[in-house]
Amino acid sequence: MDSSPSDSTHKVLERVSAELGSTPTSHDVAVYLDKQDPLQHLRKQFLVPRVGDLSPSDLSLVDGTKDCIYFVGNSLGLQPKSARKYIDEELDKWAKTGIHGHMEGGRPWAYAENTLEDLMANVVGAKPGEVALMNGLTVNLHLLLLSFYRPTAERHKILIEDKAFPSDHYAVESQIRLRGFDPQQSLLLMKSREGEDTLRTEDILATIEREGDSIAVVLFSGVQYYTGQLFNMAAISRAGQSKGCYVGFDCAHAVGNAELRLHDWGVDFACWCSYKYLNSGAGGLAGAFIHEKHAHTVKSTLWGWWGHDLKTRFAMNNVMDLLPGVGGYRISNQPILLVCTLQASLDIFSQTSMQALRKKSKLLTGYLEYLIKHYYTRDEARPDKPSVRIITPSEPEERGCQLSLSFSVPILTIFRELEKRGVACDMREPNILRVAPTPLYNSFSDVHRFVHLLGTALEASKDLSHNA
Repeated sequence: MDSSPSDSTHKVLERVSAELGSTPTSHDVAVYLDKQDPLQHLRKQFLVPRVGDLSPSDLSLVDGTKDCIYFVGNSLGLQPKSARKYIDEELDKWAKTGIHGHMEGGRPWAYAENTLEDLMANVVGAKPGEVALMNGLTVNLHLLLLSFYRPTAERHKILIEDKAFPSDHYAVESQIRLRGFDPQQSLLLMKSREGEDTLRTEDILATIEREGDSIAVVLFSGVQYYTGQLFNMAAISRAGQSKGCYVGFDCAHAVGNAELRLHDWGVDFACWCSYKYLNSGAGGLAGAFIHEKHAHTVKSTLWGWWGHDLKTRFAMNNVMDLLPGVGGYRISNQPILLVCTLQASLDIFSQTSMQALRKKSKLLTGYLEYLIKHYYTRDEARPDKPSVRIITPSEPEERGCQLSLSFSVPILTIFRELEKRGVACDMREPNILRVAPTPLYNSFSDVHRFVHLLGTALEASKDLSHNA
């Protein structure tokens, strides 16, 4: 019988520790894995904050000259070193050439984002012409829903997960109201089973089969922001389309994290931000995907100048020559400085592949899971010992790099104690700490150091609760 992926991580750790004459939990194993990592050089292309530069750090507890442990790339990625260079190039061009920058230089402002779209398409598994870079995520979601959500008296529901990211939930509710329907009847929320944290694929497919004749759009996240669950996008797409539904995904937490094949899976539409795993900076330029099968059948409802074919855009005759597919959804020219920061990151992605990143990610997150379970699983013989429960699926094919941790002690205390020790992660209400070792720039030594600091944070929280 083939071993499961989680078994594979265990076997790698046991093999390496045996070669080193140590244990799987030894720091020597982390150092060895880092030396063997074929992607280790990519970290050098990012700026990693120092512990001492993070305001919550307590320098009586940690060395302020060390790199922080940055496990929050699922919220904001690190800055590529080349971002400042690219921005300075455009500022210099503006200063020296003024309006001529629209059509000159390596990034002509009139169409600079177009030069990145093939790089972006490679990351999301799309064909040329299926991706546009524009706006912000929720703006793009609204634009796409205006075209793909076509409610009728019989088919008017939108299916989303119960704990969808708030902006997605708000967008869907407002789109339903915009079309004259009531979210109480038209918003279908997919909930997990009682006592379970994540959604079962079979339950999602069963809901689509049962409710599909009344569903206009199935809209899921690629990776669920709270639980870290990676949804089976191919299966959901097939199920929804077999019932006559359009199927779309918010890939904000999946792009640059999971290996996506949006074209091959037949996904109807998708959108994503670029400031998480794509490292383009806060509020960075977002992306959208429309499958080529819809290029001439689904059109943008709201027109803008940038949706006009570039070849005739500047004829200024006010006769719309709408680009087919997702290109026609562009409204305005894109901010060149945001193009620069996204290019800086996509240049790094172009030096590797999502397959290679995903291979490292599975081992990196599997290593984190292994150490957490080794040290912090609930001990029935010691009920007073703080413990950690991982709510993210253990099967590597059902998650990205993020693990969502639930604690037996108050989470706010844990979060603050980790921040004091130079760990950047994030807390999500009501009771989850999200940690995301990102394969582009995180190391196995980062994971080992985090798990050690997690132990000191747990002990500190225990002491604080006793003294309270």
